[in-house]
Amino acid sequence: MTRAVPRTVRVVAALIPRPGPEDGGPRYLVQQRLPGGSRALLWEFPGGKVEAGETDEAALARECREELDVELSVGRRLWEGRHTYPDLTVELVLLAATIVSGEPKPLGAHQLAFHTPTEMQALPFCEADIPLLDDLLAGRLGALD
Repeated sequence: MTRAVPRTVRVVAALIPRPGPEDGGPRYLVQQRLPGGSRALLWEFPGGKVEAGETDEAALARECREELDVELSVGRRLWEGRHTYPDLTVELVLLAATIVSGEPKPLGAHQLAFHTPTEMQALPFCEADIPLLDDLLAGRLGALD
């Protein structure tokens, strides 16, 4: 009996710092997935799937406009990884981003929060995001472009 190979999707995520002065270190926007879907109520960095013919940067700007109601300035590629779930293989790309207009709203998430990398360790994150979170905490994110 052969096992079905999970489909592969390319997913982009944003590392969005909280604007303004930071007390206790930089804080970044994270979101909790909606209940009822795959990986329900787990935390992740905002973003989403890259559609056919779309660049990573355009996909990230579109996803954050649709799901957070913000306009982004998308910067450099910071991290890439791959994770296979039983139902799906995720190619995850993290891009630096800043909000240029709007206040983030949880249109496509259960809730939003700005947390330090240390605070994020206490949250249940999606498995694909764990290596990214580990590298963020260790200061190992860098430009891949």
